[in-house]
Amino acid sequence: MGEHNGPHERTLREMVAPDFTYESLCIQYPEEDVPFVLKTGLIHLLPKFHDRAGEDPHKHLKEFHIVFHIVCSTMRPPNVPEDHIYLKAFPFSLEDLAKDWLYYLAPGSITGWDDLKRVFLEKFFPASRTTAIQKDISGIRQLMGASLYEY
Repeated sequence: MGEHNGPHERTLREMVAPDFTYESLCIQYPEEDVPFVLKTGLIHLLPKFHDRAGEDPHKHLKEFHIVFHIVCSTMRPPNVPEDHIYLKAFPFSLEDLAKDWLYYLAPGSITGWDDLKRVFLEKFFPASRTTAIQKDISGIRQLMGASLYEY
């Protein structure tokens, strides 16, 4: 008597209690021989990408690299590959919808810096955008009376 062989019935308190178990991030960070921490000063220097109209994801990646080559060259711990630092820092360069996108990628789906760049560009600079730009370029026509220089 008193034994319950069926599934545990949850109390109302258990049902409304917050669930603090979260899925792991999409980035699978490599094992580090030398642990390192990103300095808050560096995080504040990172360019921000929001996924707003007119934002250029290629430009964001270039600016991200520039910050690291200027700042990190003096702050980088020895024996820590740049790619490891890029992986740790990149999420801090995303804001708003772009950060939401990163959080909803499958856990462990990003295993390296090249993976992250590829997935980022596939999302924010899709092939359809490239095709539209190529179509615009190929559709350019020289206006009547316009010199070759003006064309």
